[in-house]
Amino acid sequence: MGKLKWLGIATAICRLLVCADSVEAQKLDATVLYRQSSDSAYSALIPGYSAPDAPDCAADAANAECFRPTHASGAGPIAHSYNVVGTTLSLQLPDGQIAVVNCINKSKFSSSGAYIVQRNCGMPMVEHVEAELKGDMARLEWPKAPDSKKTESEKYRIVAVLHKR
Repeated sequence: MGKLKWLGIATAICRLLVCADSVEAQKLDATVLYRQSSDSAYSALIPGYSAPDAPDCAADAANAECFRPTHASGAGPIAHSYNVVGTTLSLQLPDGQIAVVNCINKSKFSSSGAYIVQRNCGMPMVEHVEAELKGDMARLEWPKAPDSKKTESEKYRIVAVLHKR
């Protein structure tokens, strides 16, 4: 019975090691396809996935169409729509999938309660970023300037990962 017990323990340890490997973060080079940011709710647009006639809700948040769920009519592909607040990016991953990530701007009161401190999410204004994906979080890093060695980073929540079309 002793050998069987140790065999079971060894098997359990091997399975844990395999699971731990899959939880490890993936670092990928991603291309920023679309950026949106608003302090009020809007429907995120995903290039190639949102309805072709969808309004630009980041620019026109008062538009009633922004708060109606989108769907394709007929036999065409289903349009994807996600209601979000804050900064939203559509990232093309190396395998062709699109990751939709969102960061909510944070407001908090000063210690005296006299004013509100607003912290806006960092938004990369470059075409390529390094994305570290782990669970439902994405840590993005990008250069501060085109020729700079200094970088900026921000944590985003992964809203969706869409398969390539």
